[in-house]
Amino acid sequence: MLADAPQSADEQLEISCQSCGATVLVAANMRTVQCPYCASTSIVERPPTADRPDPTFVLGFVIDRDRAKKSVRRWLRNSGVFARSDFKEAAPEVLQGVYVPAYLYGAVAHTNYTADIGENYTETETYTTTDAKGNTVVRTRTVTRTEWRPLRGNHACYVLDVIVTASHGVSNNKLEAIEPYDLRALNRYSHAAIAGWMAEDPSRTQEECFQLAHRESVQKVGRMLDEFMPGDSHRDLRYHTNLSNEVIDLVLLPLWTFAVKYNETKPPVRILLNGQTGKITGDVPISAKKVTTAIIVGLGIILAIILFVAAFQ
Repeated sequence: MLADAPQSADEQLEISCQSCGATVLVAANMRTVQCPYCASTSIVERPPTADRPDPTFVLGFVIDRDRAKKSVRRWLRNSGVFARSDFKEAAPEVLQGVYVPAYLYGAVAHTNYTADIGENYTETETYTTTDAKGNTVVRTRTVTRTEWRPLRGNHACYVLDVIVTASHGVSNNKLEAIEPYDLRALNRYSHAAIAGWMAEDPSRTQEECFQLAHRESVQKVGRMLDEFMPGDSHRDLRYHTNLSNEVIDLVLLPLWTFAVKYNETKPPVRILLNGQTGKITGDVPISAKKVTTAIIVGLGIILAIILFVAAFQ
């Protein structure tokens, strides 16, 4: 169901549910709203703006609610030796399956770079040592050395499929932690694609997202150059990248969010699950008791080894 937004795109809206007629309040950053009376979902049509354009693409959910819950329970149980026991045994609560806004960025990158390139070679050297009888002997060995030469040049490439968050609710680091998304499954956005789901509009400005995309793109070029360098090794790689022919499109990505309440005195931990691939991220609370015990045991083992060696000497 569609509901036109009668007010400014930056304000909360009051719309009439198309199913039961109830008045529903829509948050300023939401594209969809669920009626609290009949549970039907309405899609809110706001006029597009520079910072809140209409989505171009959407990726559908592959992981359903039950599978997502099972995956998170398994992730909690296997969250590490030092994770708190009450966290590992907690029951995750599904907050929502939501389409989170992100920008899909591409550009042409032209880069100037300098580096020192290392070429390995071997040579035989003579050295003096003492044998088992205490005699001084002269021996030879083969050693590997590196000859360093300066290199400078230009590199051009396409930077494709850079995804950056457009939501203040999901940081770029958190989004990166559950990537990659399989972009081969991208579809053109339609209201039908998000019908029945919660969907968020961008809450970050497009300029802010451009800066995130530029930073990621330059880092991606740096990784390309790192693999591109000739020779056996390199050092002091420095480069400057210019991006041109930029393309940026708004895409809605499927995401499951969970809250894990593991202790009454602690705030809940938010867990994010990629709604397409099932990849999970979350901040695992560490047990200070487990860490302390491990340190004590480790020191005890080291001390035992020292005493054992000293006894035989």
